[in-house]
Amino acid sequence: MNLRDSLLAALVATIWGFNFVVIDWGMDDVPPLLFVAIRFTAVVLPAILLVPRPDAPWRTIAAIGVFMSLGQFAFLYLAMAAGMPPGLAALVLQAQVVFTIVIAAGALREVPTPVQVGGVVIGTAGLVVVGLGRGGHVPLAALVLCLAGALSWGVGNVVARAARVPGGLSLTVWSALVVPVPLLVLSLVVDGPGAVTAALSGFSWQAAVSTLYTAGLASLVGYGIFNGLLVRWPSSAVVPWVLLAPVVAMASAWALLGQRPNAAELGGGALLLAGVLVALRPARTATRVREAALEPVPERQRVGHVSGVGR
Repeated sequence: MNLRDSLLAALVATIWGFNFVVIDWGMDDVPPLLFVAIRFTAVVLPAILLVPRPDAPWRTIAAIGVFMSLGQFAFLYLAMAAGMPPGLAALVLQAQVVFTIVIAAGALREVPTPVQVGGVVIGTAGLVVVGLGRGGHVPLAALVLCLAGALSWGVGNVVARAARVPGGLSLTVWSALVVPVPLLVLSLVVDGPGAVTAALSGFSWQAAVSTLYTAGLASLVGYGIFNGLLVRWPSSAVVPWVLLAPVVAMASAWALLGQRPNAAELGGGALLLAGVLVALRPARTATRVREAALEPVPERQRVGHVSGVGR
């Protein structure tokens, strides 16, 4: 890529990485499921009035929304509410690449290449190191919830791959339609009407800024730039930039929140990212799953959503 587009790719990865700290900062007084519902309401409105519906059946759009948006971010927000640090959350979500390759092999009979198998093994080893060395500050339930979010994202990648849905901003916006109402109902059941009413009536300026950032910058602006880059350049040149997001997330959480990763988290994270890079290594055949695997959430959706990062 040229210098301008390389800087744009780095900007998107930075937006998606810092997104995790912003989520953590804004969620103090808002139940996590309600916060996700509010976020995706902001993604849908008013964008759905301006963005045309993607050329795909409603059931496919809904399925992608359920796994890539509802499932991924519900589990992510629950994990962070349960004590998952923002930086580690951004890192663990990259397990979606491993899940995508494994699920695609079983569901679509897309046999991974030896290089992909090696990447999966390395990435899995990194996850094991992170899990065993997470320390007492990360509850096991939070780690499991975050992995569930990565799994949901991986399933969404395969659904999109199987349906061959043209992605982009339109899929991000229209698939988000399935998120707000179910999560609002779940929040009413899990947290209770009193907690939901109190959170809405006392919605703080921090929560509002967090929502604007996650919905506006991370989802709409981030995906708009990212998908524009994918139009101009090969996925193999664009997608690896997403690996900067966990680095930004961990660095910003360390600098702003004092959440210093331990040696196991750093070492296991390095192994995980190395596995992702190996699994995404360009090959002459069977590249589509890898192209789907790292595109962040979303919050993201050409065939898959790094945040959101998101990835």
